[in-house]
Amino acid sequence: MVHRIYLKDLISFEKAELELDKGLVVFSGPSGAGKSVLMNAVLSSFGYGVAEAKLCEISIDKPLGLKSEAYELEDEIIIKSIKRDKIRYYLDGQNISKKTLNCLFKPFVQFLSIRDKSIFKSSELIELIDNSLSSKDKVFKKLLKEYKNRFNNYKLKLKELNKIKSDELRLAELIEFTTFEIEKIESINPKIGEDKELLKIKYQLSKIDKINDALNQANSIFEFEEIVDEVYRLLDKDNSYFVEMMNQLRADFEDIEILTEELNGVDIEEVLDRLEKISYLKNRYGGVKEALDYVEAKRKELDGYKNIKQDKSFLEAFLSMEFNELMTVASRISQARKRESLVLEEKLQKYLLELKLPAIKFIFNSISLDELGCDKIDLDLNGSKALTLSGGEFNRVRLALMVVSLSNIKDSGVLILDEIDANVSGDESIAIANMIFKLSSVYQIFAISHQAHLASKANQHILVAKKDGKSQAILLDKQGRVDEIARIIGGERPNKEAVSFAIRLLREEKEY
Repeated sequence: MVHRIYLKDLISFEKAELELDKGLVVFSGPSGAGKSVLMNAVLSSFGYGVAEAKLCEISIDKPLGLKSEAYELEDEIIIKSIKRDKIRYYLDGQNISKKTLNCLFKPFVQFLSIRDKSIFKSSELIELIDNSLSSKDKVFKKLLKEYKNRFNNYKLKLKELNKIKSDELRLAELIEFTTFEIEKIESINPKIGEDKELLKIKYQLSKIDKINDALNQANSIFEFEEIVDEVYRLLDKDNSYFVEMMNQLRADFEDIEILTEELNGVDIEEVLDRLEKISYLKNRYGGVKEALDYVEAKRKELDGYKNIKQDKSFLEAFLSMEFNELMTVASRISQARKRESLVLEEKLQKYLLELKLPAIKFIFNSISLDELGCDKIDLDLNGSKALTLSGGEFNRVRLALMVVSLSNIKDSGVLILDEIDANVSGDESIAIANMIFKLSSVYQIFAISHQAHLASKANQHILVAKKDGKSQAILLDKQGRVDEIARIIGGERPNKEAVSFAIRLLREEKEY
């Protein structure tokens, strides 16, 4: 439920602030006063349309089913839009995109536009019937849940089978290519860390001649070892450090000689060739370890190819049996829907008669199995299909369908109506007002109205008017409601009859 609306600098509005109650909230006033502008500002706060106010702030109770991992939400949510160089939206102080805002609130804040005929889609009509059945028949509810779970599993298995068939067409090519890749890597037989050792050898080989030349010259140092040792003896100094150093040099030079002998036995061409092969694996697979992991994965893949015929046979048998069982369950669901549709047709007839419309029939057609069963449903209104109805007929039929489904609604929300009673006759206006009032027992409803009957049923009546070129939104008291309803009936200068009729309407609604 929306508790508060605050607007600033909205076209003809300098400022507007409204505290709202549950139930039916009607906006009325002279043409051009700003009713649609005000309603569009409310819609834009939930991601419908474009925000025009420099500041719009709406306070709303957190819907029971609203969940978001991306945003922390309080029990009372503040939605704010600010228009400067561009429009920015905030949800409890957190930045949010318009698209995300609309996705979050669309299930809970519905905009009933005359152009939106989605309620007549087969899936929506099926949901209407299924909800009605599920609310009173636990067996049907369990059956429907079972069907949906099994059908989803059936789709997954069917996808697996289609992949197998697709793989089967190129199986020989896959096996040949996979075998080639495995043999290619195994022929190289790489070892983890081998490339580092090879690079070290390559580096040493590149310096082998310089090492040998330097070593030959450095060996002459040992020719002076005895002379230096004699100097220490003559000076009567400790020569242990010198002896230790020379011994270390001798050991190091021996190691170098051994290394050069080993390197002399290394074929540089083999080292370079090996490095090239290891480099290929690193470029192709990302590294030696990755190449070895790839071999292991491909071996398992080859084992899977060998079992493909067995898997295909098993899946085909399962899907054939499951399809037949799903058809049986779907048929039971369809029969239950057809029986319930007759019940709903009878309930609808009462409201349709009040709305000056002929009876409706649910038309069932069988289709291939999908997640909803084997039914496609349309409506027939005295020979006219749902999508061919006029705007006025569409609005009234939609209201009747919504009223019939009221008992199945667990989490009420907000309905915003698009001048739903415009251009209708007196009797039709009364019927539409009655339907909307019934809906307001569950929903909070915002409606712009040009009809006295809907205005008289409002829990809150807000007058949108202009003074000195500036729009104002005024919450009317009882006398204000009489005056406004009288204006709706009799024009800007209503006579006594219009005032009397306004009082009588409000008395009928126990408001005066």
